[in-house]
Amino acid sequence: MAAQQQWPSLGVVIATHKRPELMRRALESVLTQDYEGVIYVALVFDRCEPDITLTKDANHRSVSVLTNTRTPGLAGARNTGILSLDTELVAFCDDDDQWLPGKIRAQVERLEQVPEADFVTTAMRVNFRGKDTVRLAGTDTVTVQDMARSRMAMLHSSSFMFRRAAMLEGFGLVDEDIPQSMAEDWDLLLRAARAHPITHVDHPLVDIQWGQNSYFNEAWRDKNEAQSWLLEHHPEMRQDRTGAALQYGKLAFGHAALGERKRALRYVWKTLLSNWREPRGPIALAVISGLPAERIQDWLNRYGHGI
Repeated sequence: MAAQQQWPSLGVVIATHKRPELMRRALESVLTQDYEGVIYVALVFDRCEPDITLTKDANHRSVSVLTNTRTPGLAGARNTGILSLDTELVAFCDDDDQWLPGKIRAQVERLEQVPEADFVTTAMRVNFRGKDTVRLAGTDTVTVQDMARSRMAMLHSSSFMFRRAAMLEGFGLVDEDIPQSMAEDWDLLLRAARAHPITHVDHPLVDIQWGQNSYFNEAWRDKNEAQSWLLEHHPEMRQDRTGAALQYGKLAFGHAALGERKRALRYVWKTLLSNWREPRGPIALAVISGLPAERIQDWLNRYGHGI
């Protein structure tokens, strides 16, 4: 595929909210990718004033500055961007993350190698307070059963690339009903994988910032609502004992972090009944006993993991 016109057009949605410096860095990492095809960036400002000076149209690299016209929040902003595009492929980049060199090319080539695939992800490199950790999946194919049993955090939303037609005619837009757009990426992966297994490039091609830049780092009540929503809407999670235990463990920890002891204990019990090997049950008990939830989360984040 040497000629420029043979490479599929790519639309990149960057949803942003009051992080101008980080957003500009993310945008630069997209526009400087070594990719011979056309890249259109939909830069969607969510609940903040758009910066029209970032509009660009040159050298097969375009930036359109938009305002979120749908549900306020990440899901609505991403859908605003998706619907503004008419490209063959669409990808996401969070406004505090960066794409590493070769990211687009590797994913487009993987989609060519697996023509039946609609969705492709990559592994990630996590930066937490100056420490870098690479997270690999150990596989090049991810099924809906895999996603029901684990969030597989290395499949970060900043690595998502998919065929736009498959989303609009198949697995659907980002769900705007999930509380606070929390875990909307997991929901999207589940729906996409249900339609067809996700193909994966197991190399770290996105640089992810965790911790101080995250709007959701300690939003335990929102996380609890989102985990309950996922259980309700994805039967694969309820039907798989490992997957159910994972969700119950997350809820146990979230309620323990809020000091809701009775609810936390109830979910600890449900966790152990579903899968006694699920570590989040005992971890939640530690929080109930007085160990600060933030300390546990901080320790996990240091190694590229989360609750």
